[in-house]
Amino acid sequence: MRKIQMVDLKGQYEDIKNQVNTSFEEVIKNTSFINGPEVKQFQQDLEEYLDVKHVIPCANGTDALQIAMMGLGLKPGDEVITADFTFAATVEVIALLQLTPVLVDVEPHTFNIDPQSIKKAITPKTKAIVPVHLFGQTANMDEIMKIAKEHNLYVIEDNAQAIGGNYTNEAGEKTKTGTIGDIGATSFFPSKNLGCYGDGGAIFTNNDELAHTIRGIVNHGMYERYHHDVVGVNSRLDSLQAAVLRAKLPKLDAYNKARRNAAEKYTNALKNHQEIVTPEIIGEGDTHVFHQYTLKIKNGKRDALAKYLQEKGIPFGIYYPIPLHNQKAYADSRYNEADFPVTNQLVTEVISLPMHTELDKEQIAFITGAILEFLKD
Repeated sequence: MRKIQMVDLKGQYEDIKNQVNTSFEEVIKNTSFINGPEVKQFQQDLEEYLDVKHVIPCANGTDALQIAMMGLGLKPGDEVITADFTFAATVEVIALLQLTPVLVDVEPHTFNIDPQSIKKAITPKTKAIVPVHLFGQTANMDEIMKIAKEHNLYVIEDNAQAIGGNYTNEAGEKTKTGTIGDIGATSFFPSKNLGCYGDGGAIFTNNDELAHTIRGIVNHGMYERYHHDVVGVNSRLDSLQAAVLRAKLPKLDAYNKARRNAAEKYTNALKNHQEIVTPEIIGEGDTHVFHQYTLKIKNGKRDALAKYLQEKGIPFGIYYPIPLHNQKAYADSRYNEADFPVTNQLVTEVISLPMHTELDKEQIAFITGAILEFLKD
């Protein structure tokens, strides 16, 4: 059996190395390292794939979120509602811009932001909602968009873990995640479903005016060289990373299908155990792209299972062990532990198994076999 990796980027590279290597040589030869032809072509390719009017590449996913909020003109003191159970980047950029983060609980079956908790958190200062499509499962965008429309709020989709996912709305229309709200932000970190070989990110929108503003922000506020029309940052996708992404984008649907197939094998092997809760797919199968395959382990056995897997040489991840409302940087007297029952339980139960496009049946059987052996009566 091949060594089990949490993410097997080397195996994935073997399938695209000729195209990647050729593109790297071309970038080096023409020395267009920043905003070169590869970046411009990737932008166009991604716009077509997502069926969105504007893709603005940037340096990383965290920048993408920050620039999205800057582009919307949010001001210090404005409240932004987001999920308590997610990676810190989502709340980090809110705090960096001197906005006020408002953390709310998530749904137990999807791990995504709970629309009912959003409603309870809205105040006259609320200006935006940031749903995170966590672990690759699309959030309940119908309800979130209704809430946003009712209260005149912006919606910024954190799509870092769900690129390529589809959302079928109540009218039966299918839309790519990240293109439903006012603006979407994504990361191309190497382990993502669409990842480069360094840092990278992008912002999506169908709003022409907003896109124009953001294009200035990512480039020091310039639309014309040395003319700074808006306050900006230095956040650009480099051409070498764009070359990798151009090679991978045509394969993204196949990559996501491979992840779904691996997830199905995991679930079939584990679904009948009373101490295991397997991931639930909400809506049609393509709403989940399985950036992570995350179990809930009941009866306080998660940490012991993690130790056992480590002893067996099986990698795993615990995302995320400390709720954001309990992190030192984001602790706030406004928060009441009673408002986060789901998050507080999830952090003691979740464990993510290896998930990537190169997983095979033998590896999955070994992993699930070890889990069931540990949990046997």
